[in-house]
Amino acid sequence: MKIKRSSICTLKFANENKLDKVREVLVEYGQVVNFFINQFWDSPTTKAELLKPIIDLPETWLSKRARQVAAREAIDLIRSAKRKAKECNHDPIKPLHRGKRMHVSSTMARFEISRTKEYDAWLHLYSIGNKIILDLPLKGHKHLNKLLAKGKFLQSYIITENSVQFCFEIETGPKLEQGEIIGVDTGINALASENTGKQYGTEIKQHIERVKRCEQGSKGQKRARRALKQYIDETAKEVVNGKRLVVAEKLKNLNKNTKLKRRLSKNMRRSLGAWNYSYWLMRLEAACEAGRSCFRSVAPQYTSQRCYACGHTERRNRTGELFKCKSCDYTCNADINAAKNILDRFLTGPYGAGFKPKNP
Repeated sequence: MKIKRSSICTLKFANENKLDKVREVLVEYGQVVNFFINQFWDSPTTKAELLKPIIDLPETWLSKRARQVAAREAIDLIRSAKRKAKECNHDPIKPLHRGKRMHVSSTMARFEISRTKEYDAWLHLYSIGNKIILDLPLKGHKHLNKLLAKGKFLQSYIITENSVQFCFEIETGPKLEQGEIIGVDTGINALASENTGKQYGTEIKQHIERVKRCEQGSKGQKRARRALKQYIDETAKEVVNGKRLVVAEKLKNLNKNTKLKRRLSKNMRRSLGAWNYSYWLMRLEAACEAGRSCFRSVAPQYTSQRCYACGHTERRNRTGELFKCKSCDYTCNADINAAKNILDRFLTGPYGAGFKPKNP
């Protein structure tokens, strides 16, 4: 099994003249991408059909290679916008590239190890157009060095006005065939609760409150957010460790503006925004990939209100962290009961057949 990982290096060591050139290229690249978005929005095309007559359409000083990369990104943006619109059942909205980032292929860039002690490496950019050639100085760090040592370096880059992102392909081996199958519910008091009764990340609320206490945009808040993300990363690895399958509920658009039919207080919405559920779900899935575990998600409706024992669903079943069924008096921690329902929904649904336990 192969997974892809990325690492980011800062461009703060480049002089201002080079950074100005990077910004100039980014702006022009964004305009070309938007041209192709308008061109392909009503007349879809494929990457295989990007021949010379199409590539030469926009009036730009970008090279043919850069225009081809821009056209490919435009196709990807259009496909993504239409796919999301279909999933959310609304009309697609034409994407807009803001000239803040640029995809660079191996035909336009080359990564070179530095021969001096001042920098660790250089990113040599060429064939951009307008006779622009750039050598961007880079310094390595622990995460980048780790990926360089264990992964295959892909000659593909994403450049912004202050950073370069590198991509790697890592061989992890086959999926695990032995191990636990668990359902995971996510909460404020315990980041992850398993159907087995185990709970992880019980200090998540303290990290969230630390973020909320800090002034918006302050250095203290940035440090608190970094600590929160690190805690989420560590918890995700702890949850996945040795598991064959991890099933979570798929919540969408969960942030400080979420109303959920006015059932969430303003304070709870602020907590959800600081907690960043989408980041947790992404890190949980990434941990499953790295640990050779399977990751699945199910619809979240009524998982916290349904009784796992008898199936009775009622809002009054749950009171804070306590779940007590109004029908059969089944009592359990509310998050653990929800985790049981999450796993049960997957195993009894159309996609769980391959993971149902075999009869002895």
